[in-house]
Amino acid sequence: MGIIIGIDVGISTTKIVGLRDGKPSDPIRITAADPITSLYGAFGKYLHDNNIRLEEVEHVMLTGVGAAYVKNDVYGVRTSRCDEFIADALGARFESQLDHVIVVSMGTGTSFVMADGDDIHHIGGIGIGGGTLQGLSRVMLNTSDIKTVSALAMQGDISHINLLIGDISAQPLPGLPMEATASIFARAQNDASREDIACGIISMVIQSIGSAAVLAAQGTGCRDMVLIGNLSLLPQCKEIFRALEKLYGVRFHTPKYSEYCTAIGAALAFDKLKIEN
Repeated sequence: MGIIIGIDVGISTTKIVGLRDGKPSDPIRITAADPITSLYGAFGKYLHDNNIRLEEVEHVMLTGVGAAYVKNDVYGVRTSRCDEFIADALGARFESQLDHVIVVSMGTGTSFVMADGDDIHHIGGIGIGGGTLQGLSRVMLNTSDIKTVSALAMQGDISHINLLIGDISAQPLPGLPMEATASIFARAQNDASREDIACGIISMVIQSIGSAAVLAAQGTGCRDMVLIGNLSLLPQCKEIFRALEKLYGVRFHTPKYSEYCTAIGAALAFDKLKIEN
């Protein structure tokens, strides 16, 4: 059996991974001005970097919003497409080794996918994600570089930005400890430092995603959430999601290849495609 290439095609960023003998290897990402340039650049670089000949590639599986722009086979290799939510679930399930999970895909916005064995379906989403973080940072910090914002946030103090339960109550409220957030950005002043603002923006985005994931899980009986997508790599995720775990009694998991789970899932979908055909 040859190599199955899974490609998650975004509008400007493409992620690609090869699946050989059922195991993903050496995923990469490429950013370009448009999805076609990004896709073909990623594919060529992946083959070159891993010394893979084109004839070794058995099939290409595409997913992501940019996949609709690709009408033909990629470099003459037979090419198929996989629904992005299916790819999210297959990749998250494979990487986490969990069968009953809610996949929290943190992209430009955020989607929630329920995966219960082979039963996979989209259960909702919110328009808050990496795009929100970049847009607010562009307006408030004059930069949209997430790494720069994350580095600034590491030096910030969230207590200068958010109102906590301890700020408004002399004792914990039922189910809410003193350090829980009462209101995001409610303490922000017009002379807030760049570091504090960055901290507030990241905290708002991640807290909103985590809280929405918990709400999406209501009635499902699922307490395990798998975080995938670029935002899962932010160092602030560990502390914020840990606090949400304690508050709501859930478990957030970040797999090794969390950034590439959708591409991995697309490649894994090839086996299902073979069965159907």
